[in-house]
Amino acid sequence: MNIKILYFARIKEAVNYSTEELDLPSDISTVTALKHHLSQRGANWANLFNGKQVIRAAINHTLVDDLAKIQAGDEVAFFPPVTGG
Repeated sequence: MNIKILYFARIKEAVNYSTEELDLPSDISTVTALKHHLSQRGANWANLFNGKQVIRAAINHTLVDDLAKIQAGDEVAFFPPVTGG
């Protein structure tokens, strides 16, 4: 399953990527599973995606929780929580 991933703010800086196309193994179908998959790439990735930091996700420009399903062709964006007034 091929998807496009976008990384924003400190995540982009930490992993040195802003976007990538990724062909996922068939057992990865949720945001949680994708985060776990990405955390296996090394220390910087693990620090961000191991579940100890809050990383928000959007699928096709819609904010989702970690149980959201990912489908082929989706655009998944990761970004830190946003605060402000």
